[in-house]
Amino acid sequence: MKFFIVAGEASGDLHGANLVKSIKKLRPNATFLGWGGDLMEAEGVEIKKHYKELAFMGFLEVIMNIRTILKNIKLCKQQMIEEKPDAVIFIDYPGFNLRMTKFAKKNNLTTLYYISPTVWAWKEKRIETIKEFVDRLFVILPFEKKFYEDRGCEVDFVGHPLIDAVANFKENKALSQYEFTKKYNLPNKKIIALLPGSRKQEIKKKLPIMLAVAKDYPQFQFIIGGAPGLDKEYYDAVLGDSKMKIIYNDTYNLLNNSFAGLVTSGTATLETALFHVPQVVCYQTSKISYAIAKRLVNITYISLVNLILNKEVVKELIQNELNVVNLKLEFDKIIQESTRAKMLLAYNNLDELCGGIGASDNTAKGMIRVVEAKTK
Repeated sequence: MKFFIVAGEASGDLHGANLVKSIKKLRPNATFLGWGGDLMEAEGVEIKKHYKELAFMGFLEVIMNIRTILKNIKLCKQQMIEEKPDAVIFIDYPGFNLRMTKFAKKNNLTTLYYISPTVWAWKEKRIETIKEFVDRLFVILPFEKKFYEDRGCEVDFVGHPLIDAVANFKENKALSQYEFTKKYNLPNKKIIALLPGSRKQEIKKKLPIMLAVAKDYPQFQFIIGGAPGLDKEYYDAVLGDSKMKIIYNDTYNLLNNSFAGLVTSGTATLETALFHVPQVVCYQTSKISYAIAKRLVNITYISLVNLILNKEVVKELIQNELNVVNLKLEFDKIIQESTRAKMLLAYNNLDELCGGIGASDNTAKGMIRVVEAKTK
C-alpha cells in the first residue's frame, strides 16, 4: 500500500506520525510520502513539503500570503498525480485539505480524512464537500460522529489520538522532575509552561503578554515551549532583553513537570489537560480576522477541554480580554489550591470521553479496510 499524507501543522505531524506507526504494524510493507514534518519523517515518511512553509493563521494572513498558498495547491496536486497513491490521507488543515479532496476524488484517488473540519462550529456548507469528495471520515471528538451521520457522511469515531500520544510518552519518554531539571540545568523552582503557539503571528501577539505576567512572579520559573518549526532567532526578537528559557522539541516533558500553564487555544489546551496541568487559555488574532470569525463561528467555547466537557472548566481569555491585568488575575487563581483541585477533578473525565487509548490503531484499521475494499 502506498499512502500520500497531507498534514499542514505541528499537531497534524504528530498525529500523522502515530498513524503511520499504526499502519506499519498492520502492513509492514506500506510506503508513505507527502506533506508533514520531522515526526512523520522519523517514521519513514518521505516529506515532499514541510509544514513550517504552510502555516498561515487567520483571514488577513491568508489574504496576504495568497500567492504562496496557490503555488502550494498547484504543487500538491502535481505530486498526488505523479505518485499515484492507493489513498490520500488528509489530516486536519481544512482550508487547504478540503480543496485537495475535490481534486483527488476527481482524479480517482481514494480520499480518507482524519481529524475532521470543525463544521459543527462554522462553515457548515463544507459538509457538502465532505459528502461528495471524502470516501471515509475518521473523527476524534465524541459528539462528531452523530453530527456527520445525521448529514449523510461516511464516518467513524476513532477516539482522540492525543490520548495515545500522551500515554505512549508517559510510558517511554517521560523524565522525572530530577531528570528534567538536570537535563536543562534548571533552578529548584516550580515550573510554569508558556505555550504561545506554533505560528509566528500567534507568538508575536501573545508571548509579550505572557512575559509581562511572568516578571511579577519570581517564585516560579517560566519556560517557553518552543515550536518545532521556528528557530531561536525568531524568539530572541520577541523576547528582547528577557532571558527566559526556551525548550525545543520536548513540550511533553515540560508539561509533565509543570505546576501550571498559560496556553494558546488549540491542541495544546487538551495536551495540557491530559498532563493534569491547570491552565489559562489564551486566544488573540488580528482585529479583522476576529471580527469576521465572530460573525461566523457558532460555538460556546474555543478550547478543546471546555468543548469536550461541555462546560467552562478552564478560563478562556479571548481577543481584548487577553491582557496583562486579566491574565494575572486568572493566573493567580490557578496557583491557588481550591481552583487547582476543581480543575484537576474535571480533567479526570477527559480520557473516557475521548475514547480511551487506541485512536491511531482504530484509524489505521479503518483506513486499511477502505483501501482494500476499493482495490478488490
